[in-house]
Amino acid sequence: MNYRSSAHGESSLPSTELENPLSQRLDSKTAREIVGIIHSEDRKAWEALDSELETIAAVVDAVAGAFERGRRLIYLGAGTSGRLGVLDASECPPTFGVDPGLVEGFIAGGDGALREAVEGAEDSVEGGARLVSDALVGEGDVVCGISASGRTPFVAGALEEARGRGAVTVLVAADGGLRETAEPSPWNHLVILDVGPECVAGSTRMKAGTATKMALNMITTGAMVRWGKVYDNLMVDLVASNTKLIDRARRIVEQLGEVTSREALELLELAEGGVKLAVLMARKGVGPDRARALLGSHKGHLRPALEENLDSGSS
Repeated sequence: MNYRSSAHGESSLPSTELENPLSQRLDSKTAREIVGIIHSEDRKAWEALDSELETIAAVVDAVAGAFERGRRLIYLGAGTSGRLGVLDASECPPTFGVDPGLVEGFIAGGDGALREAVEGAEDSVEGGARLVSDALVGEGDVVCGISASGRTPFVAGALEEARGRGAVTVLVAADGGLRETAEPSPWNHLVILDVGPECVAGSTRMKAGTATKMALNMITTGAMVRWGKVYDNLMVDLVASNTKLIDRARRIVEQLGEVTSREALELLELAEGGVKLAVLMARKGVGPDRARALLGSHKGHLRPALEENLDSGSS
């Protein structure tokens, strides 16, 4: 790609800070032309993931392994990057029925920075290290730093501290130049989403943010699938906390349990909302306690529990 640097020729700048020749004179365009340029550039967000799938898969296995051992995934970043980590973490409990502490997201400057920028927070190496210490990060946790430039001091400090504590460390960044750095790095896994310069130079909430969200989706979804939170392509550990999710739980039990809608609701009530338990009760003809024991013997994975042959008369 023939991207040109800024007029100052600062070759050391991350690619996200450079000017994009395809969006020059953006202020002179019509609304339709502006959205067309942005849409065309956004395609590069998903293309950037193509070369990173092997690394992301390795991160998925690391996170799933951490979950199996009772450890956590922690996201941290500043600005847009921090908000994306908080967003992904906050979606895990209702989607997969996990404890809110299993996947946590932190943003430089604290929760107030989710709505309003906290000046200078991202520049504090000590602030990143202190957050990791306060979060009691330990051996076996996975700490994923998110930084479009890959150079945010807050993230660097956090990853250094996390690695020193025995955590597996990951950096998700959007600057291809990081591959060429000769400096020692505080990460075990490096995911580079090389989307190139933004339509508005430096506005990493655009392509870089979009590509980052897709990568985080892959990490948590892949890890939860590997950990048994999905059967086929259904969220069988969802928390039925509203009308929409209650209806989804009913439909899943109806489908997998091969029962009527009314029977599905009755089974869910007996299973105290547990979709997996309700499905096992329907398919195996057992009560909640036996279904719970069966599921536990397979570490929460529904497929092998369904495939196990039970002695007749089990209840």
